[in-house]
Amino acid sequence: MKKLQSSLKNMLLVLTGVTVVSVALLAYVNELTMGPIAEANAKTLNEALKKVLPEFTNNPVAESDTIFSEKDGKKIVDFIVYPAKNGEAQVGTAVEAKSMGFGGELKVLVGFDAEGKIYNYSLLAHAETPGLGSKADKWFGAYDPAKGEKAISHDESNKSILGMNPGKSPLTVSKDGGQVDAITASTITSRAFLKAVNAAYQAYKSGNGSDVNGTTGASQRAAGTDAASGATIRVETTDSVSAK
Repeated sequence: MKKLQSSLKNMLLVLTGVTVVSVALLAYVNELTMGPIAEANAKTLNEALKKVLPEFTNNPVAESDTIFSEKDGKKIVDFIVYPAKNGEAQVGTAVEAKSMGFGGELKVLVGFDAEGKIYNYSLLAHAETPGLGSKADKWFGAYDPAKGEKAISHDESNKSILGMNPGKSPLTVSKDGGQVDAITASTITSRAFLKAVNAAYQAYKSGNGSDVNGTTGASQRAAGTDAASGATIRVETTDSVSAK
């Protein structure tokens, strides 16, 4: 019996030692990879900003604003607004927005020109079905100038949202009586995508001096309360942010 107790004790000591070493190694690896991951995220974000905005000379990330809701003491990031300037002139604004798609959260970066028209967009993250909802990264007119791709405006294709102004009329799919053709067999994803774009526009207007209204699920930029969720809405300036 004593021998059994001794073996069990030794086993526990070994397991404890292995656990401690494993935790230490994980912490060390995390510390080593934290910097490179942050740099990679920053690079991805900067490339996306260059893609969705007219040419700019400032640092949109350093001048960005974060619009968040606060509920039960927790902050939830709703939008991140990136102002783009060429010299002293404001040439556009990019807004990071999100909504729930068919497979989960869908996050987009929408670029607006100085007149509020959609310049371009980038699908930052999604969990949509490969080959179906995942087509949102290109379906609605997104193009990459670095690859020599050209913009196709809504006047040229009913799928494209480029050149449209959600302030004149919120974007909806043609199946719902709107102006934009949905992704084939992915109406839910298409609705979610356009909802995020509409919300991004409201945040864009907020950043240009107008309040964000509740018609698209966005909330007021100034401190206040969202009647739908009971969350307190605030805005803060950030000096750094990474794309997820």
